[in-house]
Amino acid sequence: MDRQKHAAIEAGLERAAEALGDVTQPVIDLFYQRFPDAKASFAHHSPGKPESLEAEMVGNALYYVMCWYENPVEARIAFDSSVPHHRVALGVPPDWYRGFIETFLDVVEPAAAPVGEEAQAWAELREALVGLVERNRFL
Repeated sequence: MDRQKHAAIEAGLERAAEALGDVTQPVIDLFYQRFPDAKASFAHHSPGKPESLEAEMVGNALYYVMCWYENPVEARIAFDSSVPHHRVALGVPPDWYRGFIETFLDVVEPAAAPVGEEAQAWAELREALVGLVERNRFL
């Protein structure tokens, strides 16, 4: 566990929460702007209540951001099963999965206003989470 980086991410998340409040809608709006075809997939996989699946996905992204420096093995295990499952069983391209992580970070990170070592922790976090998607792209 990297306590210093974990603390940096937590501090940034607190600032982002104060600045943005619930990030679900901004993340979803930007994600659909970047990946318009994904909207139909959310509706297909959660008929009648895609907003609950949207909120779950935002919550999952937040969870992996929060736990990365505390327990990266947990995120690796989750991504190693989730990315191939989404691709094969649900027809969700890895680019959407990667795009969701990047979109979440693109909304939250600027509001976290990281500087110095904190900014480095965010950059490493982004590289790590996106890297987990990429390493599972063809499994």
